[in-house]
Amino acid sequence: MTEQVQMAKIFKALCDPKRISILQELQNGEQCACHIIEQLDIAQSALSYHMKILCESGLVESWSVGKWTHYQLSQQGAQKAMTALQAITATTQETTI
Repeated sequence: MTEQVQMAKIFKALCDPKRISILQELQNGEQCACHIIEQLDIAQSALSYHMKILCESGLVESWSVGKWTHYQLSQQGAQKAMTALQAITATTQETTI
C-alpha cells in the first residue's frame, strides 16, 4: 500500500462526525461494540461500517470476545495520523518575511 493510500484511509476515517464520536468514546478506554451501540444510539450495522473504516485506517484496534467485538484506540495509529498530517502540511521551502 502506498503512503498516499494510507494517508487517505486515515483522513477518510477522520472526516465523519459519527466516527469522531466513536473515537471520543474510545478515549475512555477499551469498549465492547455493545457499549458503543448503546452510548451513541447507533445501529449495529452502522457501527460495523464505521468500525471497519476506523480499523482499516489503523486508528482503532479490534478483537473478538465471544460474540462481541472489542475496540480500543491504537497509539501507533494515532502517531501515524499525526505524522501524516505533519507530512502533508509541511512546506518544502522556507518563506522569508
